[in-house]
Parts: sequence; structure tokens; C-alpha cells
Amino acid sequence: MLSTAADYVVHRDSGGKRPSWGKLNSIAPTPSGSTPTLQPPAAVSAPASGEEFEMQDTTETDASPPADDPELRLPNWGSLVTIIGTNALLQFAFFITVSSASLYAEYLGGSPVFAGLTVGIPAAFSGLALIPLARYDQGRYTLPLQISYIAIIVGYILHAVAYKARFLYLILVGRIVAGLGFSGFMYSKRYCSDPRIIGIRRRTTLASWLVLTQAFGFSAGPFIGGLLYKVGFSNDIFNGYTSPGWVTSVATAVSAVAAMYFFQDVPKPYRIARANSLEVGIGAAPRFAPTEIQQEELGIGQLTGRQWGVIASMCWSSMSCFFILGGWEANIPIFTAHTLNYTPYAAGNFIAIGGIATLPFLLVSIRYSPRFQDRVTLATGSAIGVAGLILMLVLLATDRIIFGSFYVCWFLVALGFNLATTCTLSLLSKQLPNAWNGRTSMLIQYSNYVGRVAGAILGGAGVQMGMKNYIGVQLTVVGIGALLHATFWKQLKAKTG
Repeated sequence: MLSTAADYVVHRDSGGKRPSWGKLNSIAPTPSGSTPTLQPPAAVSAPASGEEFEMQDTTETDASPPADDPELRLPNWGSLVTIIGTNALLQFAFFITVSSASLYAEYLGGSPVFAGLTVGIPAAFSGLALIPLARYDQGRYTLPLQISYIAIIVGYILHAVAYKARFLYLILVGRIVAGLGFSGFMYSKRYCSDPRIIGIRRRTTLASWLVLTQAFGFSAGPFIGGLLYKVGFSNDIFNGYTSPGWVTSVATAVSAVAAMYFFQDVPKPYRIARANSLEVGIGAAPRFAPTEIQQEELGIGQLTGRQWGVIASMCWSSMSCFFILGGWEANIPIFTAHTLNYTPYAAGNFIAIGGIATLPFLLVSIRYSPRFQDRVTLATGSAIGVAGLILMLVLLATDRIIFGSFYVCWFLVALGFNLATTCTLSLLSKQLPNAWNGRTSMLIQYSNYVGRVAGAILGGAGVQMGMKNYIGVQLTVVGIGALLHATFWKQLKAKTG
């Protein structure tokens, strides 16, 4: 039995209506591309009735027009906007509690380290959730999206009611449940590099859009969280500590309803036995050449040393970027409270204005990143981020931490390492066979999770361990990544776009 990433068939209703999540047999078109497409015999025969002609017209009208060049292929806009919008929502949900996490934990008897744990722990459980999800998702996206929405809603309700229950660990439980929903991070990445629907020269651009929503999340999340804390609403149900949970739950419910209408999943795969002379006629040629089958079914043991080097370099780069970003986001509310006497509202604003300042540059990167090698973008972003870390170390050594200087450090770190994350998955997907898209998405997402968890814990303990040591650890991590990058520089060359 043989299958490839393109073994899909189109199912259309003659009415031409959009599907809902109640109809899991997707009507998304099967994209054309460099991977051979296997169709059932009925799909290749000439239409024999007017109804069949009508169904063909519906397919052409309802779906996005196919690109002339398969390397520039894109899915329909409704589905693409749903995926990118969901990524923005998940980023927002992840960071909305950052501003008030320390005080919320302290109010219920917790420590700053516990607060850092609540910020980072969702990533760990999200990684655990990916194992069964990847087994049962059938290479599709509807089930993971549904689980993400439900888990976020339930998790943030639990996070909110911890105040009324006066139970510290209910905060942690709520964040753990929400962490199951953050598995959507991997599926948004996988969708934007899926060779069935995304051309190879579109992947860096779509990755840039995902990073833009990432910047939106860590800007809008802390800002809204800090604003809600400042407004207060002094009652046991809706107040400065609990309101981020209620707001996130409502926003997620609205997004879930919108996704039910706009999102079209990829079709279900099916397997067909190898064609032989008895099935297709004497002397008929098989649909696939053996070399094409071997290319798609390349196993782990068949990867070259060059490919393993690229995998190691990209995974470490992805981990280090989120390690540093997560560390700063968890550390800023605690560090500024000790150094600048900031409230959660002020700390949330500080994080937000740093993130907002990066948005114009990230928008420019969407426009111009297809013109540059991914390895160049990665090196440039890392260099900008390292400049921010070095400047911060100098300020700590000279004891000159003021708003302006600290803000410049945060802006450089946020811009640099967000820019660097635009190309880790896209570069890896270009270097490995199409059939590896699911594996590469998992590798990069697990690297992100390791960075988020370790970074959040380190950020929560940054003041206790000493800020110079805290920055020194981050510079060491980036230094290892730079060494890997330099070692495999030639192997990191890939198509632009």
C-alpha cells in the first residue's frame, strides 16, 4: 500500500455551499504541485452528464484559482485568514496573564518563581498534547482547531475562578488546560508550510505573517492584561486578576464560531494498492516511478549529514529565540517592579510599546523577506537581538537602568529574535522532503516549547539569580546557535520566498 502527501480526492456538493465543521469531508481543492497527484479512476474519466459538468464548475468557482507556478500555490483566503487569526488569538491568550501573573500568584500565596511557572507551563503540556493529536488528526486541521478553542475557553475560566475559590493551584490547573489548546501553534505552522496547499516560495512570507501575529500577541496581550488590572472591577468574579481569563474565553468562543463558517479543511487521504497489469490493463504503466516513491517516503536513517546539520541548527535557533523572548516577557514585570517601581499596568504597557515598535519592521520583512535567503534573515535577526543583550549587560554593569535605555534593549531583543523566528520552519521545510512537513513542524514546535518553558522559569528567577547572570545565560545560548549557524552556513542555503 502506498501513499504520498498528495493522495487526496476532491468532494464537492453541487450546491456550492461552504462546509461546516459538522461536515468533515472537506471540499477544499486538491492542489497541483511538484508532487504527483493520485486520483481514483472515476476522477480522471470524462464527465458523462450535465450534473457532473455542474459540479466541476462549482469547484472552479468556490475555490481559489490555482497558481500558474506550483511554487506560488496558496489555499483559499478564508482558511488562510482563519489559521493566521487563530495564531494571533493563541499568542494573545498566552501573554495576557503576563502583566498580573506575579501579583495574582502573590495574592493567593505564591512566589514570583511560581508566577513564572504559570507563564511557561502551558507550553510543556501543549507539547504532550501533540503526541496523541498527531496520531489522530489524519493530516488534517479541523480536530486540532476544535480542541484548541475548547481547551482555551475551559482553561481560562478555571484561571479566572481561582480568585473566588481562593485556591492558588487552580491558576496552574487553568494554565495547564489552556496549554492543551496551545497545540494550535504547531498546526498553524504546519498549515503554512504544508506542501499540499502551500508552494515552496510562499512559506517564508506566510511564516512572516505568523511572526507578525506573534508580535501582536506579546504586545496586545500584556497591554490588555495590564489595562484590565488597572481598571479593576472590584468584585470576586470580574476584577483585575480574573478579567483576563473571562475576556480570553469570550474572544476564543467568537473565533470558534467564525472558524466554523470560514475554514475549509484539506481532504481526507485514501490509500490505493499498487497498480499492476491486471488492474490497469496489459502493458499499462504504473502512476508513480520508484524514485518518486522513495523520495516521499525517505526515512530517518536515510537523511544525509547535511540535512541533520540543518535540523540541529534550526531547532536550536528556534529554541533560543523563544527562550530569550519568553525570559524577557516573564522577567520585565518582576524586574521593573524592583528597579523602576512599575505596577502590572505599567509593566504591561512597557512590554506592549516594545512589541508595537517592532510591527512596522516586521511588516517590511513580509514585503522584502522573499528577496533574501532565509539564512541571511536568521543571521540578521540574531545579530540585532544580541546587540540588545550586550547593551543590557553594559547597563547592568554601569547601573544605568532607566526607562529609555531599558526600552531600547527590549526593542532590539523583541525585533531581532522575532525576525529570526520567521525562517526556522520555512528553511527546514525547504531542505527536507514534502512528506516530512509534519515531522519538521513537530521538531520546530517542540523546540519553541522548550524555549518558552525554560525562558519563562529563568525570567521569573532572573532577579533572584542576579540579572547579570540572567543575561549571561542568554548570551551563552545564542552563542551556541551562532556556532551552529556558522558551521552549517553552506548547507542552510535554500530557495527564497
